[in-house]
Amino acid sequence: MENKEYIDKYEKNLEKLLWDYLLSKEKVDAMKPDAPDIEEKWEGICKSYIPDGIREFEGYPSVSLGWMFFVGMGVAALWDRNWGKYSKVADLYTMMRDVRGYDCMDEYICERVLKLGKKQSESITKLAGDVAVMAHNALMREGFEPSTAEAFHGYVSTLHQLYLAGAAVQLKRMGYHMTKIEL
Repeated sequence: MENKEYIDKYEKNLEKLLWDYLLSKEKVDAMKPDAPDIEEKWEGICKSYIPDGIREFEGYPSVSLGWMFFVGMGVAALWDRNWGKYSKVADLYTMMRDVRGYDCMDEYICERVLKLGKKQSESITKLAGDVAVMAHNALMREGFEPSTAEAFHGYVSTLHQLYLAGAAVQLKRMGYHMTKIEL
């Protein structure tokens, strides 16, 4: 139980770190989006992503983490485009990855899913890189012992927050603004 509480606390702190950064860059609204459809896809995406992400983590930690930011953006775009269709896709991560492969997934998501031009793609790629480095630094500061269950759960928590951050950035880019409604 103690380890779960520790991981939960780590994830909450990472969420705040990433959110504060994205808020300072005006990439998200102060209020986090309530997007249960997007959150519902997380578990399946995570299970499919883990083998690819872990394989890449040792040599390319920023890629391993940053690609999940792109996946979150991609899922948010698909949610907006035609969720009736895409909600039925069992594995949205594999669907996006398999078009050009893992190494080029970022380009595919920018060009084909988000439909960004060159300048916008460069801007989003820089943002994804910045948050991936922040997330990697936060993960390393925790001092998880490599190859332990705790390290694995810390990695998954990091991916989760990057997925949610990517989705939130894309929702705002598409014009969804989160504001508190006073009743």
